[in-house]
Amino acid sequence: MDGNQPLTNLQTRDIEAVLHPYTPLHKLKTSGPLVIERGEGVFVYDTHGKAYIEGMSGLWCAGLGFGDEEMIEAATEQLRSLPYYHLFGAKGMEPAIELAEKLKEIAPVPISKVFFTSSGSEANDSQVKLAWYMNNALGRPNKKKIISRMKAYHGVTVMSASLTGLPYNHIGWDLPVDRVVHTDCPHYYRFGQEGENQEEFLKRIVQSLRDLIEREGPDTIAAMIAEPVMGAGGVIVPPAGYYPAIKEVLDEHDIILIDDEVINGFGRTGNWWGCQTLGMTPTTISAAKQMTSAYAPLGAVMVPEDVYQAYVDHSEKIGTFGHGFTYGGHPLGCALGVKAIEIYQKRDIIGHVRRIAPTFEARIRKLEDHPLVGESRACGLMGGVELVADKKSKRSFDPAKGVGTQAAKFAENRGAILRAIGDTIALCPPMIISEAELNELFDRLEKALDDTESWVSKEDLRAA
Repeated sequence: MDGNQPLTNLQTRDIEAVLHPYTPLHKLKTSGPLVIERGEGVFVYDTHGKAYIEGMSGLWCAGLGFGDEEMIEAATEQLRSLPYYHLFGAKGMEPAIELAEKLKEIAPVPISKVFFTSSGSEANDSQVKLAWYMNNALGRPNKKKIISRMKAYHGVTVMSASLTGLPYNHIGWDLPVDRVVHTDCPHYYRFGQEGENQEEFLKRIVQSLRDLIEREGPDTIAAMIAEPVMGAGGVIVPPAGYYPAIKEVLDEHDIILIDDEVINGFGRTGNWWGCQTLGMTPTTISAAKQMTSAYAPLGAVMVPEDVYQAYVDHSEKIGTFGHGFTYGGHPLGCALGVKAIEIYQKRDIIGHVRRIAPTFEARIRKLEDHPLVGESRACGLMGGVELVADKKSKRSFDPAKGVGTQAAKFAENRGAILRAIGDTIALCPPMIISEAELNELFDRLEKALDDTESWVSKEDLRAA
């Protein structure tokens, strides 16, 4: 919707009633929201009937696209038989049992139990509580700090937003809370020092992690949390060898590694799990998003037997395991999770991602020839395109100019929904996307970058 056009009735009603997340609220009254009416395949349609390629799978989550009939049928069947129940007080239901079994079956490391939540934020929030609970059970009451990374994204609850390493999740929110410390972002292009090659960069940031642990005290640190590929921080792919190197440091100090697979999991990187693609060996795992292909909210925490046994021992001491969510393990979400995994397997979605990923990478790398693009990054079917004011010096635009946001708006005008993360344009199309649709998505992005370049030049936004 052009900001100069009058708002529709639906847009006006939205502005009067809805508080929008991750939105510049001060601009919404004049620009209005883009109201989406329906979806089919990799396309969504607004209330005017305009089609958009959903280049972000919604929020990194609609891996099977929109309107999948098998998913709809599974949802309908579950709603007819048991629309809701819970897992509190030793209650059970087959959808939760079956999904937990499937998650154990495809897990990248041995898993004993699955704890269900309603979202990825809740899963990562629970990871912290569970790490504290475990260390209390093991008689280590001071081993409670959690290491995260700058530019990480782990959610928006008080604790998961504290783990997140992005300014807008902290500024104005009185975050991060105590017990959370942040180490280096493993992004060589942006944080490598002058004259430093990737190997030297890797060595320096691993030593920085070691120094942080020694400074804080290893006996005070419970865990480190990491996304294999850092999603909402800008689709950042760490240097080769990064995870084995940090795992060695963590193991030396008995610090568990929490794998946040909320964005990476279920085929997105070309394997079931991002940790398999990146050479990461976790202790526990968080999952959500593509677990149900976003057809219903659901998250999960997956833990090994020794960790679970600590919970059992502490439950015996206290009298119960006092944690859980009303909708954790909701039968609708679990039934859809079972069906999504079944579809990923029988349609060979991971094989499709592997087959189409070279086209994705070739098209995104080609964008580095564009005068606005400093670096492009890709892993499987997720990528980031970083816009810069000066390619040679890597100088960024003034954040106040909103160049990334404007580029995403130009893409929307061209019929592609993408996401601006600062001045990085993120791409994460549904995993079912065809090669023709993928090329069309990049054609629209290229035109949007040309539109952005014209606007930048006209407004003289490259001035230092």
